[in-house]
Amino acid sequence: MKILMLTPYLPYPPASGGQIRTLNLLKYLSKNHDITLVSLYKNEAEKNYASRLETYCNRIFVCKRAEKPWQLSLILRSVFSALPFLIVRNYSSEAHTVISRLLNEEKFDVIHAETFYIMPHIPPTNVPTLLVEQTIEFKVYQHFVSALILPVRWALSLDILKLKFWEIFYWKKANLVATVSQADRQIIESHVPGNDTYVIPNGAGDEMFVKTLPAKKPGPPVLLFVGNFFWLQNTEAAEYLRERIFPKIREQFPGATLIIAGQNVHSKLQPGTNDGVKIVDLPADNAEVIKEMYRKATIFIAPIFGPGGTRLKILAAMASGLPVVSTKTGIEGLEAENGTHFLIAKEPDEFVEQVGKLARDHQLSEKLRKNAFALVTKNYSWSRIAKKLENLYEVSTRITRPKP
Repeated sequence: MKILMLTPYLPYPPASGGQIRTLNLLKYLSKNHDITLVSLYKNEAEKNYASRLETYCNRIFVCKRAEKPWQLSLILRSVFSALPFLIVRNYSSEAHTVISRLLNEEKFDVIHAETFYIMPHIPPTNVPTLLVEQTIEFKVYQHFVSALILPVRWALSLDILKLKFWEIFYWKKANLVATVSQADRQIIESHVPGNDTYVIPNGAGDEMFVKTLPAKKPGPPVLLFVGNFFWLQNTEAAEYLRERIFPKIREQFPGATLIIAGQNVHSKLQPGTNDGVKIVDLPADNAEVIKEMYRKATIFIAPIFGPGGTRLKILAAMASGLPVVSTKTGIEGLEAENGTHFLIAKEPDEFVEQVGKLARDHQLSEKLRKNAFALVTKNYSWSRIAKKLENLYEVSTRITRPKP
């Protein structure tokens, strides 16, 4: 098939969940399909990475969007229009022109749009469109705005209403919609009854799968949390872990250590005085450094409260052979069972209790590691996920319905 894939970011380096997802899909889809990629970029440094994708794409078009989101012109454009800020700051007139020209000059079998806010770039067309929602954006913003002081919450509430309106609008406009989790699928179907919605999950990168589960020596726990700290969910989780959970763990295990690693971590986490905490800025394009973080740790801990999507970091931990302690939100979207593949916690004391179980009970830790590794091997490899997506492309070509 000839696929026109649209992304609001260049899928390299693999620094964020979305980039990791798209990069791995391109890797496997390109074996059977011709892919034209149109991606947005913010600065010249990002643009230079396009050559790293030439192996997977017939052609690549990179289109400029605003480098810095909080520009007065963008804020005013959002305030005085019907569009939410997320669409305004991610819009590229260059991308609209390129996509219009491509659709006018060539015949594509399907348009694959990653995230709803890339959809405004698509002109009216008869080419079937598959919209893949990596998360439900209005739910994410509702979560963080709810924690702000009342005047700020009021000021942002209108933008969230606009965000919700347009997100639902594009769910209706696409021929097919896919999510990365069953929970997100249910949200879409509750707002758009009868919508053709499918689940195309996230996966664990090939480089994260170990050949055999590494031995984990008993002793004080080495806790790991990894994330891209441009995302609010990761900053919230890391601060909660460092300030509210880890001090209690150190009371029980004085020799315990905590590694918080990721892109942009030092700019988002204020320096702390916690003993045993190591903050590591990870290079976006060095898989070996990232794998070493997983090898050093004995427990992956994820106090994630922000909703939406599935967490590639947890899949990577399971593929690496790390036992996982997570909130229900953090594990949501994965076919994993509490006590079989991971341990669930909500409050700080619950996290301490679950970490203590894993640190003291080697048999429990081994059971979770083996079960989780088997789960991701069976259901969350990118080769299997790409096959599901290929089947959905075929379905999209057979579905037509009135567009709003």
